[in-house]
Amino acid sequence: MKVAVYSGSFNPLHVGHMAIMEYLTRTAGFDVVYLVVSPQNPFKDASNALTGAERYAAAVEAVKRHPELRVKVDDIELGMDPPHYTIRTLDALREREKDNSFTLVVGADNLPRFKGWKDYSRILLEYGVVVFPREGFHPVRDVRNLKAVNPLFRIKVLRAPQVDISSTRIREGLSRGEDMSSVLM
Repeated sequence: MKVAVYSGSFNPLHVGHMAIMEYLTRTAGFDVVYLVVSPQNPFKDASNALTGAERYAAAVEAVKRHPELRVKVDDIELGMDPPHYTIRTLDALREREKDNSFTLVVGADNLPRFKGWKDYSRILLEYGVVVFPREGFHPVRDVRNLKAVNPLFRIKVLRAPQVDISSTRIREGLSRGEDMSSVLM
């Protein structure tokens, strides 16, 4: 089975995440999306985040409201000892499910700093990444820079619609007392 590994804080899950998950299974050729709730993204501030267990429970409830999605909310990282590196998660998934093929899902905003990820070359060689567009980022240039390191890196930029909504903006709106239900998943 072809599995798209979509990992993140998901604080909270929103319609942008849902559009990505739908695209992965309806258009990009994946059988299922594993929504991997991270305990804490090392590139994000933890001060305003719910716990991993709270975000996992919220993701399970959100996905239940959308039975049409081919998504499995996965808590694999919540049971792993730190540090929570993506390569460790991918290796654990492959060990747990030897017959599946796993590919990492990232936004184009991650590519400029991808060389800073633990064992980034193994991720790109053994698993590969599919890249979603993000406003203000130019993945073609970043892919070219990464492929200059190794032309065998598996990187596919998806021609998906760009969704301009963020969990940060939702949290900010909620903190101001705004009704954000129309953009929540």
